[in-house]
Amino acid sequence: MIEQKAYAKINLGLDVLRRRLDGYHEVKMIMQTVDICDDLTFERREEPGIGLRIEGADLPADKNNLVCRAAALLMEKGHIREGVSIILKKRIPIAAGMAGGSADAAAALRGLNALFGMGYSAEELKELGVTLGADIPYCIQGGTMLSEGIGEILTPLPAPPACHIVIAKPDIDVSTAFVYGHLQADRLSFHPDIDGMAAALAAGDLKGITDRMGNVLETVTAKEYPVIDRLKRTMCSLGAENALMSGSGPTVFGICKEKETAETIADAVRKEEPGAAVFVTAFCGSKLL
Repeated sequence: MIEQKAYAKINLGLDVLRRRLDGYHEVKMIMQTVDICDDLTFERREEPGIGLRIEGADLPADKNNLVCRAAALLMEKGHIREGVSIILKKRIPIAAGMAGGSADAAAALRGLNALFGMGYSAEELKELGVTLGADIPYCIQGGTMLSEGIGEILTPLPAPPACHIVIAKPDIDVSTAFVYGHLQADRLSFHPDIDGMAAALAAGDLKGITDRMGNVLETVTAKEYPVIDRLKRTMCSLGAENALMSGSGPTVFGICKEKETAETIADAVRKEEPGAAVFVTAFCGSKLL
């Protein structure tokens, strides 16, 4: 049996440069793993095929699930004729802009690679993963990364200084396809300073990082869902260094120097948004491979 953890991510900065002719968007963003994870276990079985059981969330466990698709892709590539049983324990909120599905698919690629002794490198797994989703190559490794292209061009960056993160996913689901479909990339009036943030990370300058936080997808999601700006205001008014929507949303995170500040914000958000999933957590490094 093999066990894998699938860590969630947030975007410290997210810029969209243009929409490509193939329909994908070219991005420039800084991605960061946080210490919230799903757990996956993988076990061989004699019966061919992929069996998936999901605990903690009402999700389809059929062949269309991204975990099953990733497993099928790798098993076909490796000419594996045995079967596999997979148990997925969900903790990362669904449709949250935290790459939960991509993280699970990445864990499936890592887990089956180990379970069947296939010997594929991280780069080979990333090449496979990007055919299923743009965030999967990042989720193969995790940590702090500059992500470019459609998300597959990854450059490691120094980890941020130690701090505390409050994360709130309101009780709504947001479609990534809807957000990117309504984004007017050629009309954006603001672009976050991703290069400046990378320099602040290299300098270990937390204020330099938080001052440059920005996400152009808020122009779509926050307009559609006022709760996002409301959460940002609450977090900043109670002492967060800054707050931002992650990915295509609707999750909002705030960065705090002190754990007590993060806990105070979390308590306030739970009262203001009773249906929200709220976490106090921290950044975690590239410890997946």
